[in-house]
Amino acid sequence: MPTELRDPVTVALTGASGAQYGLRLIEALVAAEHQVWVMISKAAHLVIATETDVELPANPARLTEALGERSGAVPGQIRCFSREDWMAPVASGSGAPSAMVICPCSTGTLSAVATGASNNLIERAADVALKERRRLILVPREAPFSAIHLEHMLALTRMGAVILPAAPGFYHQPTSVDDLVDFIVARILNQLGITHDLMPRWGDPASPGA
Repeated sequence: MPTELRDPVTVALTGASGAQYGLRLIEALVAAEHQVWVMISKAAHLVIATETDVELPANPARLTEALGERSGAVPGQIRCFSREDWMAPVASGSGAPSAMVICPCSTGTLSAVATGASNNLIERAADVALKERRRLILVPREAPFSAIHLEHMLALTRMGAVILPAAPGFYHQPTSVDDLVDFIVARILNQLGITHDLMPRWGDPASPGA
């Protein structure tokens, strides 16, 4: 693996609608030359098969290969972990530091993270991010939100997490679904402090709005 790759970002896809956001985020992080650590829940595999024409194997080694080919990653840039790989670096605070994005984030995962359930590697990795005061971004895609959902979002915000709903804007005059997906992915990258060209920032000459 080239030594010039930037620090890893952990991306978890869970069983909410909006698999396109997570898949596009992986592509953008690869393009930005970051290492990408990936976890995909069983429910997320079902969502991906339903919402996209992308076929992703469940086996971590084969999944790593498939995502690498799809995103143009260099060898070793993407690492995939199974739901019970407790030896993965994201399972412990002593592992390599990594920002984490759960995209999309199901309301079940939201609840588990808010209550510290840690029943699988995704939940444990989020718990580690919180306790180590690392950047944790959750991208829920649900409508409407119940009081339970909102209370969990508030609790997580108070813990230091960022709640970034998959609610794209329209001021950039999107002409495709890809434009709407890129809007959310751009906001995620902004929160991570990663430079991108998915859409201009507010105040840029080419920007029509904020």
